[in-house]
Amino acid sequence: MATDNGRKPVVFHDVAVLTDKLFPIVEAMQKHFSAGSGTYYSDSIFFLSVAMHQIMPKALTWDALLVTMERHCVSPSVAHVGAGRLEPVCSLLWFPPALLQVVFHDVAVLTDKLFPIVEAMQKHFSAGSGTYYSDSIFFLSVAMHQIMPKEILQIIQLDLDLKYKTNIRELFEEFDNFLPGAIIGIAREMQPVYRHTFWQFRHENPKTRVGGPPPEGLPGFNSGVMLLNLEAMRQSPLYGRLLEPAQVQQLADKYHFRGHLGDQDFFTMIGMEHPELFHVLDCTWNRQLCTWWRDHGYSDVFEAYFRCEGHVRIYHGNCNTPIPEV
Repeated sequence: MATDNGRKPVVFHDVAVLTDKLFPIVEAMQKHFSAGSGTYYSDSIFFLSVAMHQIMPKALTWDALLVTMERHCVSPSVAHVGAGRLEPVCSLLWFPPALLQVVFHDVAVLTDKLFPIVEAMQKHFSAGSGTYYSDSIFFLSVAMHQIMPKEILQIIQLDLDLKYKTNIRELFEEFDNFLPGAIIGIAREMQPVYRHTFWQFRHENPKTRVGGPPPEGLPGFNSGVMLLNLEAMRQSPLYGRLLEPAQVQQLADKYHFRGHLGDQDFFTMIGMEHPELFHVLDCTWNRQLCTWWRDHGYSDVFEAYFRCEGHVRIYHGNCNTPIPEV
């Protein structure tokens, strides 16, 4: 999603709520036009257009935009969507072009542009050939400033497994809080994953803050919610140098770093060396829910990383964790 100049209203509808309204209306027809229980088209939501006249507000006009996604989210007027092997994030059922511009980017084309830039770093931050994070597309944020049109100055990159509990415009306002030199807004990682990744460096440097829990420690970053100031990234000589293969290798050697989470590994590593490049988002902007590391050797320190106080604005159901209905 990219920044906009206007303040156009966008109405998001929760798919679960729509399904509850739809089911009594379309239940009888589903058996004739569905592939079977549990299949993609067996859900009532795929019959939305049949009964939309019954479940949409009577006053719905061209002044509104209907998107089947989350109810507490208002989007900017330009959305950039990467389309490839993944299923669509949302259905743009109908909208007046004046309200929303949707720009689709072919993942294959993006990957072709990305690969020469990120090839050298992939060996440090990928789990191996053919694995989920081995594709160049998972390093998109690292080089987005080079492959997006120059007129795009700021962009927010969001994971699919998010639930918004506030107006997304408030997240855009975080760009105004960037200090000079900051180019990326990102929240801390909320599990001891980098305590684990940096184990050798921490063993050699027992007083280091690297990989430690907040507030004193540096737990690393989570890339589920990111604010990318593309123009600042373009103008930063420091960031440009950090993308050079020799610099990546030097830092990877220094920290004995071998990750598997793509862009967030890169940002975590350079953040240990150059924290001034990052505006740290409050944990409520990316309230991660995964607890995998609690059950895999770090139960004694887990809560120090996982703790997050305040009203949650974005839930992140990482590692397929259910998001609470609150």
